[in-house]
Order: sequence, then structure tokens, then C-alpha cells
Amino acid sequence: MTTIPATKRDLRTSADLSADDAAEILSIARTLKRDLKAGGNEPLLKGKSLAMVFEKPSLRTRCTFELGMVQLGGHAVYLPPNEIGLGKRESVADVAHCLERWFDMIMARTFSQKTVDELARHCKLPVINALSDYEHPCQALADYLKLTEHAGDLRGYNLTYIGDGNNICHSLMHIGVMLGMNITVSTPAGFEPAKSAVEATLQAASAGGGSYTYERDPRAAVRNAQAIYTDVWASMGQEHEAAEREKIFAGYMVNAELVAHAPKGAFIMHDLPAHRGSEIAADVIDGPNSIIFDEAENRLHAQKAVMVFLDRASQ
Repeated sequence: MTTIPATKRDLRTSADLSADDAAEILSIARTLKRDLKAGGNEPLLKGKSLAMVFEKPSLRTRCTFELGMVQLGGHAVYLPPNEIGLGKRESVADVAHCLERWFDMIMARTFSQKTVDELARHCKLPVINALSDYEHPCQALADYLKLTEHAGDLRGYNLTYIGDGNNICHSLMHIGVMLGMNITVSTPAGFEPAKSAVEATLQAASAGGGSYTYERDPRAAVRNAQAIYTDVWASMGQEHEAAEREKIFAGYMVNAELVAHAPKGAFIMHDLPAHRGSEIAADVIDGPNSIIFDEAENRLHAQKAVMVFLDRASQ
């Protein structure tokens, strides 16, 4: 049985971070971004290697983790679904035990949060959740990196999430309140965030000074929003529900009419890929208040910061 080092740190969910941790990661990310644009990053992960375990396809996740590792002096290996077959061709535990013999860190993009948790439980290496059905903490950190670039300290900042109470929503809620933000969520009935995610968010809010509010009416939800965030209505693995969800979520599209209920200049956010004309209108995603592609850019810097943070914390 593998002996897990006492100092091992993971990013399985947002709950693996404290408010200080989240602030430190964002600080590291800002420094890494500045240094890269000034000529390059120091090889902070020189000689280190990252196993990139994928069950779901991705443009942003693969490119930013792989490129980020190279920019920090390390090396990344892409492991596609058909080469591993987690839990099918080989057990998650056996995969974890093998990877820990070769690599220094694991990034996993999976269908189930249980897979991320099992990798972390059986592995003495830091494990990063690069998306599961429950959370997407790397995306939320990239999003908040962008907002800090505009607002600095995010305490008291108002962000409204519109749409499905999914993995993105869970991470935005939890990390947001840890940073002292006021997070409002608006979804159709039956698509609220998971009860466990709300409970964790409320607990984090009491420590971080932020707040969480649920508001069914999307127009009321954006009334004080400084940023409006949305995501696809049917995530990967829910494609069979897409047609029905289009009907249910029809009143939750982030379009010009909805944005008109928010304060002038409210930022528009989306984690991508986006379905133009469904959860967000094309003129909004391409409009002057959209920071969507800035968020995508910041995936690189936020994830580099996560890797540096976990590497330092696990030594």
C-alpha cells in the first residue's frame, strides 16, 4: 500500500484550498503572467513531469497545462482516454500507483469526481482536478485572476451566475466567497447547485466574508452584478438532454435584454466552449463588455500557479 506523504497537497475540489491558498495562487499567477510577458518564466518546475489524464476532450485544458509545464521548465505527457481506460481497462488505483512511479504531478479531466478522489487517495503525488462532474476549480481560479486584474481586491465584488447549477457554478461559488465576493446564482427549478456545494459555500463564506444568494428570476439576479457568468446548458455527457434543456432554460439566455437589467459595464463571462444562440447571444459574447477570451488566456497562468503552489506545498 502506498504511503501518502503528510505534506501532499491536492486540488480535488475548491474545499482543498483555504482563502489564503486561493489568494496565494492568484498572486503567483499574476507574477507568472507578468514575467512571461516580460520575456519568460523562471524554470520553477525544471525537471518535473506532469501526467495529463483525459477522459473528456478539451482545447483549453490540454493546451494550457502542456504549454504551462514547458514554460516552467518541466514536461507533460498527454494520456488520452483510449490509452488508459480508467476503471475499465485498468483500475484507477493501479493507474495511480504506476503514474506515481514515473511522474511528479497528475492532472485529471474526468467524467466523475469519484475518479479524481480515487486517484488522489491512492497516489502520493499532487492531483489536480482539471474538470469533473462536480467541480472545475482551475477554471474558477482563471476567472478570478481576470477579475483581480480589473478590480484588485475582490472583497465585496458582485458576480451573478446564470444557467445550470453545475461544476463551474460550484467552483465559482466556493472560491468566490472565500475571496470575499458576493455570489448570486440563478437557475430554473430543478437545476439548482448541489446541496453539498451550497453547504460548503456557506461554510466558506462565514470564514471568507463573502456571501451566497440564490435568485430564481435571472433579471433580478443581475440587478447589482458587476460580472455576469454563464455556461452551457448541457455539459459533456448530457447531450441526450440538450433539446429538453433548451426549452427549460429558454428564459436564462444571457442576451442584450437580460444584460440591460444589470449595471452598465457589467462584464460578460463564459468558460467556453459556448453555444452561441443558446446560453449566450453572439452579440453579447463578442460585445465590448465580454472578457471571455481573456478568461481563456488566464487558464494558462492560473494553472501554472496551481502547479507551482502544489509543488511547493508538497515538498
